[in-house]
Amino acid sequence: MSDTPFGFGLPPEEPDDGDEGKKKDQESGGGQGPANPFGFGGLPGAGGFGGPGGPGADNPFAAMFGSLNPNDLGAAFQQLGQMLSYEGGPVNWDMAKQIARQTVSQGSPDGTKDTSVGPAERRAVEEAVRLADLWLDDATSLPSGAGSAVAWSRAEWVEATLPAWKELVDPVAERVGTAMGDVLPEEMQAMAGPLIGMMRSMGGAMFGTQIGQAVGVLAGEVVGSSDIGLPLGPAGKAALLPVNIETFGKDLSVPQEEVRLYLALREAAHQRLFAHVPWLRSHLFGAVDGYARGIKVDTAKLEDVVGQFDPQNPEQLQEALQQGMFQPEDTPEQKAALARLETALALVEGWVDAVVHAAAKPRLSSADALRETLRRRRASGGPAEQTFATLIGLELRPRRLRDASRLWASLTDARGVDGRDALWHHPDMLPTATDLDDPDGFVHREQIDFSELDKMLGEAADKPDLQKPDLNKKDEDEGEGKNRGDDAE
Repeated sequence: MSDTPFGFGLPPEEPDDGDEGKKKDQESGGGQGPANPFGFGGLPGAGGFGGPGGPGADNPFAAMFGSLNPNDLGAAFQQLGQMLSYEGGPVNWDMAKQIARQTVSQGSPDGTKDTSVGPAERRAVEEAVRLADLWLDDATSLPSGAGSAVAWSRAEWVEATLPAWKELVDPVAERVGTAMGDVLPEEMQAMAGPLIGMMRSMGGAMFGTQIGQAVGVLAGEVVGSSDIGLPLGPAGKAALLPVNIETFGKDLSVPQEEVRLYLALREAAHQRLFAHVPWLRSHLFGAVDGYARGIKVDTAKLEDVVGQFDPQNPEQLQEALQQGMFQPEDTPEQKAALARLETALALVEGWVDAVVHAAAKPRLSSADALRETLRRRRASGGPAEQTFATLIGLELRPRRLRDASRLWASLTDARGVDGRDALWHHPDMLPTATDLDDPDGFVHREQIDFSELDKMLGEAADKPDLQKPDLNKKDEDEGEGKNRGDDAE
């Protein structure tokens, strides 16, 4: 067994005997040490223990601990011990938050850094959302859903959206944690209790690292709180990220004010939908959860990892996560769950696309160009979305956005704004995946009138005697009839 716990070598230092000393150091585990002691994927822009390209350059712990030297090695190992002793849920969210914040602080791949939002930027966002809400009043019957407008930095976006990511990721991570124990024979599980506990702690840390890295990268891409079609931020807060909006509009040849206003329209439209369709959030998150719970873990791969698990080489678990251990169940139920989720995302994004275009087209000369840019952006996704696809086996992407947008626009022409938006009253009234294939058939289908049914239910509620028979009265009648029969005899 190596004298360097978990593969850490001694901090780099200049040997007394020159090159020969360097060679001896490398052979003994000192000096340079392993290039990647934990096997984690490198964080964007993360330097190693000794700076860019230095020892441990691929290690995200370098990003967390900074440039390690003999004075802070103790703190590094203390934090490593906290990771191994983690006994919380399936994901170490404290670590995820720390990694995400560190990733944000390093800047995005295009070189832009996160900055605090100043008073002028906050005013600009508030004014853009206020104007966007006025324009949307003509395009939808749903009232404003934004109680406030906020301008976030990337770090603030991370803090505000982590609760939603927890709700999305935990179901799949829980399956992995359970599978780690299930792959061992039952007679071995009691003997291997400490090892299983350590593996689950490491699994929580690995998930936390990967999720934190993905959330941190995504924070450098998003322009608001609802970019992926899900309400990630607090209810009633329309949020925009000024630093990302500036980057987004840099090469579009469109005035920055128009870019901000168009993105404010999209954010405000999402807020209206989620605020006034109370079942929608749980419907979307439930669809994600239902799909995630139908995913199976590749037990063959996991058994191989468990069988060869070496406490000094926990990177094996990380490599398995990076390669993806999740496969959709090839069952009708799982296919139906995926179809429901993809359709729901498409309907949300399609409605926002149609409503925003109706509000912006008469007022912004750049409306068509901005619309197409955002459509392509959502269709192609980014590196962070690909990471989530690997981790939870799911791409949060509306594959049929254009079909859904055309259907909502056709419904507006045929039934008007009120008739179109009335479909959000209940999930059973919404178009299905089949309807997206035949939008004209759905648009011109006879509308179901629920008013008579509601009237009947209301009358029944007002007359309890129609709902529940009086059993005592029935018994009395039967008794009287029996007595009458006795008298007749």
